[in-house]
Amino acid sequence: MAGSPAGGQFDRDVVVIGGCGHVGLPLAIAFADRGARVGIYDVSEAAVATVNAGTLPFDEPGAAPVLERAVAAGRLQASSDPSIVGSAEHVVVVIGTPVDEHLNPDQQAIPNALGSCAPYLRDGQLLVLRSTVFPGVTALVEKMVAGLGVELEVAFCPERIAEGKAMTELFELPQIVSARSPRGLKRASKLFGLLTDSIVELSPEEAELAKLFTNVWRYIKFATANQFYMMANDRGLDFERIRKGLSQDYPRAADMPGAGLAAGPCLFKDTMQLAAFNNNQFALGHTAMTINEGLPLYLVHRLEQRFDLGSMTVGILGMAFKGGSDDIRSSLSYKLKRILAFKAGKVLCADPYVTVDPNLVPQEDVIAQSDLLVIAAPHPQYRGLVTDKPVADIWNILGNGVRV
Repeated sequence: MAGSPAGGQFDRDVVVIGGCGHVGLPLAIAFADRGARVGIYDVSEAAVATVNAGTLPFDEPGAAPVLERAVAAGRLQASSDPSIVGSAEHVVVVIGTPVDEHLNPDQQAIPNALGSCAPYLRDGQLLVLRSTVFPGVTALVEKMVAGLGVELEVAFCPERIAEGKAMTELFELPQIVSARSPRGLKRASKLFGLLTDSIVELSPEEAELAKLFTNVWRYIKFATANQFYMMANDRGLDFERIRKGLSQDYPRAADMPGAGLAAGPCLFKDTMQLAAFNNNQFALGHTAMTINEGLPLYLVHRLEQRFDLGSMTVGILGMAFKGGSDDIRSSLSYKLKRILAFKAGKVLCADPYVTVDPNLVPQEDVIAQSDLLVIAAPHPQYRGLVTDKPVADIWNILGNGVRV
């Protein structure tokens, strides 16, 4: 990166902490593809070896050839040795704020995770927090850094990509950047200016809320659609037919989503973070959680009303948390599986993308052995499904409506 503030004292332009995952690796690949010298630090030695072999450890459309090209050109290298953190001018942290079993956010997660890397932080670096953080964590990290005696600046620049679209959205979407000092803001803007010309500057506190508001808004919209679905379905009406009718050539309703299992590693978690930030005074968010997390229970209840589940084998098609993905993190398909395992005679599961679950069986076996099928993830492969078995298809992937 020509003209970098730190001059020639660093061997790399960027190092991504936690960079072998769904957020960090596409970002590292994107920077490398734009000519930056990129390092990755990750505690998973298996993932590090996979990346250094030029292979993606998960599915992300369009990323595989870019990774292979970057590794072959020597612009990207992964390591499980934390000392690599000291090799780059910009240190990007993609570790987020988790919530515990009581739905309380762990505000110390990022400072604690940085503990192993702290000895390698150097004067002149820009430390960039990238994943969703609890409001105030940027200031907490600034305080932690100040206690290290290292002269570096801290920025919060939240990721905004949707999984499966990273290699287009990293370059097309505006990048939100924030920092406490004008110099830090300028450096963060220059870094992410490698990816896009559209930069949105906010204060750290504004950026923290902007990220949470975005995810929670999506989660609440999904909950609204799911509640509408239940209302219509309970009265024998097809919500998808109603939705298409009300939105046809009517722009004010164009963004109403269809019904479906709203899950994944971010939306639920971030809704609970925002609730905690507001002293648990977030009735709308808590209600959205109840609706979305309760949808598998509702589906099984409806199936119980129609079928003798206790004597049936039920096949679940799709265990990833979203269509076209191999990611099962926080997938409601597994909640659906647990409920059906209690209610049905037997449960079989298949997914054309997921490779980490040894209990999955081939799709053809699921279809052949099941008395009833549930499409739990809207994978495109299911559009051509032909079967004489009853199918619960809340996603309308088959185009026959969503009544259950």
